[in-house]
Amino acid sequence: MELPVIDLAPYLEICSDELDSHIKSMCLEVSRTLRETGALLVKDPRCTAEDNDKFIDMMEKYFQQPEEFKRLQERPHLHYQVGVTPEGVEVPRSLVDEEMKEKLKAMPKEYQPSSPSGPDPKWRYMWRVGPRPKITCFKELNSEPVIPEGFPEWKCTMDSWGYKMISAVESVAEMAAIGFGLSKDAFTSLMQQLLFVCYDAVLCCNSRTPPSPPKGRQTVVNYTENCWCKLDIYLYFPPPFI
Repeated sequence: MELPVIDLAPYLEICSDELDSHIKSMCLEVSRTLRETGALLVKDPRCTAEDNDKFIDMMEKYFQQPEEFKRLQERPHLHYQVGVTPEGVEVPRSLVDEEMKEKLKAMPKEYQPSSPSGPDPKWRYMWRVGPRPKITCFKELNSEPVIPEGFPEWKCTMDSWGYKMISAVESVAEMAAIGFGLSKDAFTSLMQQLLFVCYDAVLCCNSRTPPSPPKGRQTVVNYTENCWCKLDIYLYFPPPFI
């Protein structure tokens, strides 16, 4: 399946709510692609290759550290809502939820998703982008961030790349809304309580070929000389009452 690459530059350059035919056509393409495939490739001029390299280089450096070092950032008592989550901790819902199992079996074979066979083999790092709410009913979700020792650039790099991703998602959300015939802020108005960005990472040295990414996730694969690093990026939107 080939996905079109949407260049956000023309949309970002408009200075009014009046959209020309080209911009409208782009918005229709965004909404159509999301409706038909659930995935989208975008080119955002605000995100440079240098920004991407800086972020991925830091994440590769972190996940190459010994396990005993990485476990210093583990916070199981906070339900892994901040810091690192080791491999084998999270069990996919599709393995334990009988109702979901039945629904998946009932789907036509050509539409059935690939099902995992055990706990998630990836390590994960939870990092909140932006300030924590002053008042919250869920302190575990808004705990102090965990910064690994020996990574002075950690907060700046994580926040910078996180904000760039969020900005790209907001632009896509606006374009999708327009393409669906909704108001420009139909989706972004629901995104004001963004909680955090979660980074899943798999690092495998001495392997030139990464595994196929799971469906339904935004995935960044970065190649280095002797290893690859795959990052799955999630955006979490909590209910307004948080």
